Amino acid sequence: MNQHAKVDIRHSTCPHDCPSACALDVEVIEGRSIGRVRGSKQQTYTAGVVCAKVARYAERIHHAERLIFPLRRTGPKGSGQFARISWDEALDEIAARFDAAEREFGAESVWPYYYAGTMGLVMRDGLNRLSHVKKYSRFYGTICATIARIGFAAGTGKIAGVDPREMGVSDLIVIWGTNPVNTQVNVMTHASRARKERGAKIAAVDVYNNETMKQADIKILLRPGTDGAFACAVMHVLFREGFADRDYLARYTDCPDELEAHLKTRTPEWASAISGVPVEEIEEFARLVGQIKRSFFRLGYGFTRSRNGAAQMHAASCIPAVTGAWQYEGGGAFFNNAAIWRFDESIIEGHDAIDPSTRVLDQSKIGRILTGDAEALRGGGPVKAMLIQNTNPMTVAPEQALVRQGFAREDLFVAVHEQFMTETAQMADIVLPATMFMEHDDLYYGGGHQHISVGPKLIDPPGECRSNHEVMQGLGRRLNAVHPGFDMTPRQLIDATLKKSGHGTIEALEADIWRDLQPDFRTSHYLDGFAHADKKFHFKVDWGKVPVGAGGLMGAWDKMPSLPDHWTIIEEADAQHPFRLATSPSRSFLNTSFNETPSSQAREGAPTVMIHPDDAASLSIADGDAVTLGNTRGETTLTAKLFDGVRRGVLIAESIHPNKSHIGGRGINMLTGAEAVAPLGGAAFHDNKVWIRKASAAA
Repeated sequence: MNQHAKVDIRHSTCPHDCPSACALDVEVIEGRSIGRVRGSKQQTYTAGVVCAKVARYAERIHHAERLIFPLRRTGPKGSGQFARISWDEALDEIAARFDAAEREFGAESVWPYYYAGTMGLVMRDGLNRLSHVKKYSRFYGTICATIARIGFAAGTGKIAGVDPREMGVSDLIVIWGTNPVNTQVNVMTHASRARKERGAKIAAVDVYNNETMKQADIKILLRPGTDGAFACAVMHVLFREGFADRDYLARYTDCPDELEAHLKTRTPEWASAISGVPVEEIEEFARLVGQIKRSFFRLGYGFTRSRNGAAQMHAASCIPAVTGAWQYEGGGAFFNNAAIWRFDESIIEGHDAIDPSTRVLDQSKIGRILTGDAEALRGGGPVKAMLIQNTNPMTVAPEQALVRQGFAREDLFVAVHEQFMTETAQMADIVLPATMFMEHDDLYYGGGHQHISVGPKLIDPPGECRSNHEVMQGLGRRLNAVHPGFDMTPRQLIDATLKKSGHGTIEALEADIWRDLQPDFRTSHYLDGFAHADKKFHFKVDWGKVPVGAGGLMGAWDKMPSLPDHWTIIEEADAQHPFRLATSPSRSFLNTSFNETPSSQAREGAPTVMIHPDDAASLSIADGDAVTLGNTRGETTLTAKLFDGVRRGVLIAESIHPNKSHIGGRGINMLTGAEAVAPLGGAAFHDNKVWIRKASAAA
């Protein structure tokens, strides 16, 4: 008689995308493997919906090509030649190489490097504890959200906004600088609910006719880096045609009269010439925003990808302050809820061991750092040894020509703790097999919503995979890195962090499953004043006095416009580089996560670049032709895709495909720069001037 496999439904949280941090119901089969993954209906933001790539997570966690044993390089760097070794051999060698680098070049010659491959606090941030205790070079994370965060906080005073579930009771949802169909599916859940139940309109503002814009009622197609001009023209119309809420402005904002005077010359005609948006579309959008009180501005991470991104985010966030939309349920703005968590990560990260004199190195400048750039090295000595977790800089970091050169150094020791043999792992001296999120305990928050949760271990990992925390414990013993955090289990770290943060115990949070920390309506809508000292929303910004990140003020912060404006610092097209390129996220990859799963590979196919048919015709480029894009940083070759959903002069290359997937083996980040973006640093991935031509036969 056949017996059915025992299937339990267990709860978890997706660690791959902090805005969503989707609540999951996971089929655990016989306690050993997972089956279907669904969005949980019990958590009100996820609301039963999860993206297709996570729904198929069994394909990833049980993948035949997962790393399951420690490896030592046996051939040249990048050759892919490795031999299996034991964990003791691997950790002993890493510790010995770190100690050797410290003895000869100082502790700062070791640079632990990580990022957001997992958003769990224990497994993502624990590497900082090793850096702090050992006085290794510290890490400044700048690839993701630095620019947009400060742009939002410049107006509101903190990084928090309206309850994102209020999209469901809005009459107009403006989705700006994000493509949630690809990246934050739950945004569309709530926006679609409002359209279905209330007849709400969905507006999308973006640089190409992406999957979100295709579902929108109002489509605003901009040239990259011109959001500020469009926002200013919208506010010009709001003031000109009597849609500005004068009473709200007088009570809640800092300088409405000065803003109105400033905007007199920021006409739709002025903005149209900059952004490419027709005058009539600017005016129609402004009138719609002015007439609909419940207008919800869902502002996204796309702002963080431009050199003027902070100023653009601030300009966009000013619109609901002009209309007074913040007063109404379903009105106002939201970007991220960073200010509501109040997590004290001092034990996880070892804050008590921080030496402020230890240099902080910028994640985005890894290519410059590894090739000896004195400014990027902050005046210190070279980096001689690295441990890399949760990221794949050989593919995702900007200035790939320099990154490649740096990782190829024979005098650089690199250990990579990974789930798959990524292009970074291929350059390593030691490769360690890592667990996935269902194979360890961790603590999560939803950057794009209001819930915190414990993600428990559901199954054992394959082979000899170990968690990030276990690696830190093993290295800590060998390196004589003494700190209480190394002696605690992940559950103990979670419990201690929750208690120190005022969130109770791990048992209490597990009983809640997902805890809702959304502040009350008045707080979320700033009805008792915004978070600046004067309680006002700030149209006028002193960018030199914004909350300073770990790296200090960077870029041309002193040249930033104090009032909303189009800041012309973007990498404008020129005669040699007549196109502007944005490298936007795809639906089935998440940076380089899911690159290895067959269903994602099948959906995404080979790397392509979207080009307007008229631009293609002028260059004798046909659909499907191999084309080479280039600028002063490098070149890449991929396939042309004719697409009329972009402005002329704009190119879109979706996703970060492995370098090896590009014709010639050079990926899209050969073209992106690592110049520090004002005011606090960051990399402008969507802000590149390039040329394009049909590829030569030798490409």
